This record gives sequence, structure tokens and C-alpha cells, in this order.
Amino acid sequence: MDRDLVEAARMGNREAYADLIRVRGDRLYAIAQRILRDVQGAEDAVQEALVIAWRDLPSLRDPDRFDAWLHRVVVRSCIHEATRQRRRITVDIQALPFDIPVAEDSYLSVGDRDQLERGFRRLAPEQRALLVLRHYTGLEPAEIAEVLGIPAGTVRSRLHHAHRAMRAALDADARSVALGGRSA
Repeated sequence: MDRDLVEAARMGNREAYADLIRVRGDRLYAIAQRILRDVQGAEDAVQEALVIAWRDLPSLRDPDRFDAWLHRVVVRSCIHEATRQRRRITVDIQALPFDIPVAEDSYLSVGDRDQLERGFRRLAPEQRALLVLRHYTGLEPAEIAEVLGIPAGTVRSRLHHAHRAMRAALDADARSVALGGRSA
């Protein structure tokens, strides 16, 4: 059925394209948000990716590869958005409501999540994209290779370097917290 929708969308059927995106939109946004770590940036990146996907859809050679192709467009859009975000420095303060019930998180404490967030932000957008595709979406390196259009060996190598960079970022964060704790 998706193949038929992809074919129809390739021929310019806007309703078919809308149906394809409606099913995938939340997942695409979640991937973008995890790569960019910014709600507005993720929205911008997904919007840009969807426009590019609509424009370039007629050039998609294999309709069965639509999902991998669309993920690639979103990841590239996220990397482009991250580059734009680096150029402009803004302070984004969001007021959080006080009446939100606090749910217990059995996996990580708030401090651990905060440390992971700081470490993740220190990574290059390309490294974040790889880690999100591997650990959030659960894709295997061969599947990531298909999504990104690069060899599987390259994905494994880049994943290795991304994991090392994340460990280094977490270690650097821990050192800066320890040094800050001693001087206080």
C-alpha cells in the first residue's frame, strides 16, 4: 500500500504525500528533536526536509526505499539546521509550569539526564545523528548506511568515533563539575 502512495506522490498527488507524511511525521520530528536538542530547530528542520522531499520525490528511483530516503533528507536537514544554529547565538529561556506532575524515571536520575544532555550537545551534529539513528531508532549499522547513503563500514567507524567522542564529552563534563566543586 505504501508503494502505491509513494508512486502516486511521485506523480504529484498531494493527498498521497500528505498520507505518507502523516504516518511518519511524529517519528521524523522525534529524530530531529533528538539530533538538534531544540524544539524550534527540530520543527524548522522537519519542515525544510518535507519541502525538499516533496520537491525531490519525482527523482526517487526506488519507491520501496522511500523511508530510508526520507530519513536521509531529515538527517541532512538537521545537520544543516545545526550549522545555522551555531552561527547565531541566542538565549532561549523557557518557563516551565509548576503544576506538571513529576513522573518517576527508573532509568536515569535528573542529574544523569542533564549530564548526558550536556555531553550530547558537545558532539558534532553528524555524530548526534548517528547516535540517534543507532540508539533511539534502533537501526543496525547496515540500515544506517542505507539511510545515510554511505558504506556500512563507514557507519561502524563513525559510530565508534561518535561513542568515543560522547565518552570524552562526559569525562570532560565530569572533570569540569569536579573542578567547579573544589573551588566553590
